[in-house]
Amino acid sequence: MQSSNQQGKGSSKVAQNLAILRESLDETAVKLIAVTKHATIEQICEAHQSGVSNFGENRVQDALKKRPLLPPQVTLDSTWHFIGHLQSNKVKQAVGNFSLIHSVDSFRLVEEVAKVAEQKGTIQHILLQVKIVKDDAKTGFTPDELKAVMADILKIKSIKVEGLMTITPYDADEATTLTSFNGLRQLRDQLNQTHGINLTELSMGMSDDWRQAVSCGSTMVRLGRAIFDS
Repeated sequence: MQSSNQQGKGSSKVAQNLAILRESLDETAVKLIAVTKHATIEQICEAHQSGVSNFGENRVQDALKKRPLLPPQVTLDSTWHFIGHLQSNKVKQAVGNFSLIHSVDSFRLVEEVAKVAEQKGTIQHILLQVKIVKDDAKTGFTPDELKAVMADILKIKSIKVEGLMTITPYDADEATTLTSFNGLRQLRDQLNQTHGINLTELSMGMSDDWRQAVSCGSTMVRLGRAIFDS
């Protein structure tokens, strides 16, 4: 457990980190998702005080434990995103508890999310996770798989597809990173044209590669270490 002195030091660093990030992000329309996987409640509150209102969690149970501990003003003014791998047995907890699920990575999971949303009488907003480049360590649609089922996904009434998400391979070099991000944007544009829709969101870019993501058209970056590490 951190001492109060350690927490204070780390907490002030959050504001400093955000100020640095905003020098680049404030000139764009990119939404900052603060990933709270390793953040303390105090750090989340400081991020909120520094203007952050979108928070992301990798694990459903962690978000549901943290959120009741936050001050009411933070809770009321915050939007929560689920960004981790969504297991089938966590779908019931995730649906309705997150404004946007970024990581719907298969048609089977689309159907499961839709079924639970219908049971709860809600429309769950989602992003479809895509593997633009081969990566055995990640889940997700391939571009061809998504193109094959997109028409069926769009027929489902209890979900609303807002856009696409990708994660670059862990050891990706600069060329692979750019291929992944540019490929996601191009796929989004192709789907929009083919189906006459308007998918607006591209969730791409994390603490190590968010600058490249922004240059390739990202609309959401998911940053944890870049904000909360001291």
